[in-house]
Amino acid sequence: MENRTELSEFILMGLTNLQELEHFLFALFLLLYVASMLGNGAIVAMALMEPRLHTPMYFFLGNLSCLDICYSTVTMPKMLSGFLSECQTISFAGCLAQLHFFHFLGSSEAVLLAVMAYDRYVAICNPLCYRLVMRQRACLLLATASWVTGFLHALMHTVMTSQLQFCGPSHVPHFFCDIKPLLSLACGSTHLNLTLLNIVTGGIVVIPFILTLLSYLYIISFLLLKVQLWESRRKAFSTCASHLTVVSLFYGGAILTYVPPSSGESPEWDMMIVLLYSVVTPVLNPVIYTLRNKEVQSALRKNLHRKLFPDRI
Repeated sequence: MENRTELSEFILMGLTNLQELEHFLFALFLLLYVASMLGNGAIVAMALMEPRLHTPMYFFLGNLSCLDICYSTVTMPKMLSGFLSECQTISFAGCLAQLHFFHFLGSSEAVLLAVMAYDRYVAICNPLCYRLVMRQRACLLLATASWVTGFLHALMHTVMTSQLQFCGPSHVPHFFCDIKPLLSLACGSTHLNLTLLNIVTGGIVVIPFILTLLSYLYIISFLLLKVQLWESRRKAFSTCASHLTVVSLFYGGAILTYVPPSSGESPEWDMMIVLLYSVVTPVLNPVIYTLRNKEVQSALRKNLHRKLFPDRI
């Protein structure tokens, strides 16, 4: 029989082996990470501190910003440290923790984006019933359902992955511990893991995406048929286009990564797509959803002025 020793740690291969690019990539991704933290942190602070923003829309946006802050933090610090060290190791327990929180936060965001699209649909297409439909209890239940769905989905993958044996090689062809790269290193059969990945994860991504798309299609058709003022149409279409852009980046990347029935045969392609929706979209979300909003801009100016010039208030 072949003598096999189970691995206790892995080595993350990172984004590139070219040393001349590592300092540039470190500076680039550090800038993106800081921008994500500042932008999303500002949204959370405004949603909590400003009474005018205590509405369902900003409640969900605050949840989205919390998810994005945590989502970026799961992978970015480890990736940044990898640019500065020759060998980036991670323990088996740390690898499972990274896998769990990445899928917990990612799938929670997928469901929450659908909830936010529904909120906009009710607000625009049925404004008279908005306060009744999106009352405080309903908002809390929808947000809780998003977080719980993501947690249970990630827990399934964490438990299933922890049951596998890893005998070598120990090099993970990725910048963090994702499911597909880990499955490619497992010794035994991974058929059940891949089936769950394609069916369950695919469903958690595709179903909210369809619901989100339907919500925005209803909004657009309502604007075309019911709204007569061109300026109102233009403003609403601009908002919908911005939201659909970031939604397409997130869902499109997740679908391309986890829905195809593969086990990670093209790690470079997978890494580029994962970077798109796990690094770029958390930076874009606060800009597209809120920081262009006049209410948020006014709240930011008001609170900055209060902090900088407390004696003038």
